[in-house]
Amino acid sequence: MEKIVFATNNKNKLNEIRDILGSTMHILSLHDINCHEEIPETGATIEENALIKARYVKEKYGYDCFADDTGLEIKSLNNAPGVYSARYAGDEHNSEKNMQKVLDNLKNKTDRSAQFRTCIALIKGDKEYLFEGKIEGKIITEKRGDSGFGYDPIFMPDGYDQTFAELGNNIKNKISHRALAVKKLINFLQDQ
Repeated sequence: MEKIVFATNNKNKLNEIRDILGSTMHILSLHDINCHEEIPETGATIEENALIKARYVKEKYGYDCFADDTGLEIKSLNNAPGVYSARYAGDEHNSEKNMQKVLDNLKNKTDRSAQFRTCIALIKGDKEYLFEGKIEGKIITEKRGDSGFGYDPIFMPDGYDQTFAELGNNIKNKISHRALAVKKLINFLQDQ
């Protein structure tokens, strides 16, 4: 079975990717390859951040690798938090504070439309590839549900009357922005 590194320390993301990929590939985490340093995310876009992380692992550890970056883009907030989604309310990556800041910033807004966008950067051999997935929806007025992570309790995807956190991982992992990007990644890898 082919081994590839997913450049993340986020256990939620790692489990989600492993669930989506199933037994098609052996996914190694940064921990598995003894990469314990914090990889800087200094890009101005989610595409740049994904590439920075993948290049770091490839250059320093030599593994074929993929990395993702995800942003929640809210139309009436000029697509904020966007590239700053994980640290919207501060560098401590606190989901509760991030959600509260979004809800506070949307208090007087009527347009609550939003989208989650994931970009996956793959480095295989000496070539780089990008895959994008996005799902549109809206930000509701209060948190609902207790599965998932990040902004899942306040994001309701179009066509559903429940948030990602209420839908549960089985449904979310079939329809999410990350699932859509991963499907493109898998299709590409299987065609190789």
